[in-house]
Amino acid sequence: MSELEHFRQNALDPANRADVADALAARSGMRIDIDRRRGRAAGINPSGRYEQQSRHVFDDGWETLEDLPAFKTEVQVERPRTVITRNESPDISFDRSINPYRGCEHGCIYCFARPTHAFMGLSPGLDFESRLFAKPDAPKLLERELAKPGYKPRYIAIGTNTDPYQPIEKKWRIVRQILEVLNACNHPVGIVTKSATVLRDIDILAQMAEKDLVKVAVSVTTLDRQLARTMEPRASTPVRRLEAIKGLSEAGIPVAVMASPIIPGLNDHEMERILDSAKAAGASTASYILLRLPLEVSPLFRDWLLRHYPDRYRHVMSLVRSMRGGKDYDAEFTKRMKGSGPYAWQLARRFEITTKKLGLDRKWRALRTDLFTPPHGTGVQLNLL
Repeated sequence: MSELEHFRQNALDPANRADVADALAARSGMRIDIDRRRGRAAGINPSGRYEQQSRHVFDDGWETLEDLPAFKTEVQVERPRTVITRNESPDISFDRSINPYRGCEHGCIYCFARPTHAFMGLSPGLDFESRLFAKPDAPKLLERELAKPGYKPRYIAIGTNTDPYQPIEKKWRIVRQILEVLNACNHPVGIVTKSATVLRDIDILAQMAEKDLVKVAVSVTTLDRQLARTMEPRASTPVRRLEAIKGLSEAGIPVAVMASPIIPGLNDHEMERILDSAKAAGASTASYILLRLPLEVSPLFRDWLLRHYPDRYRHVMSLVRSMRGGKDYDAEFTKRMKGSGPYAWQLARRFEITTKKLGLDRKWRALRTDLFTPPHGTGVQLNLL
């Protein structure tokens, strides 16, 4: 059955009419031909919310759309003045982070970082997956920041916005250079990824683990290969992520599993299997985050859901809204990560019971900061005093 036929059938149901109308409105004039977006999760490429003009793709009868090229990954160089980003969010356990890349080729349809592409005048849709920015100066900038007088070392997180080990890292190797800087000055770091490419840097990570300077969290969203392929088209397969957990654990590197995001009605039934599989692979602790649909992520996700799982559309969105105060998303601190209401409570209890049973409820040991030695590399500004 075609997408259009699914839409027409769903629209006949009065209870579903509003949802379908919203989704169709999001798609109107923006749907990209499947041949142009093959291997991508997003099906639309709406203009960024800060743009004065909104561009829409439509066939004017001259068949000009057939000549448009496919979306290919393009990487531009970004040269920021600083590389350490600071935050004061009460929902997360760190106050500083590093993001070597802007945009992510993994293309996870649910990625909460998609709206940040609007700051670059680009779309949070297909542009986020294909028009990327790399920060090759990040290692040198990091050296300078760590060498500043009065700098106090605290845990730095890498990969909190976009995945540091996305495919372009194989060529640019920015993350590895950052780790070399942190290892040389004994600075603590935590990494979040869903890529098995993290195993490439196991030599550095193992050295840092011996000094209690590193921990890694691997995101395992689903064990269903087909769901992973459509939802996270260019990320490592579920099996490869479990292999990454195993490899890191065997090398003595503390590793956690992130069962995130939990999408009600789509992958929430896998929570226990994911945790059990990760424990068997060597994970020592676990966490989860509820699906977040801020700003442009909501229409992108709803469009994806209608294309791939139209029979679940009503059920999934109904459960999401039941945990978000009737909205697609609630950005309130303390609620945005876990949600609220009976279904959110049930998810939390299931997670609590399973992690306790598997021994994944242990807290991570705090990373050391007392070993820190300011860097003295070539990128460090000399003291004029």
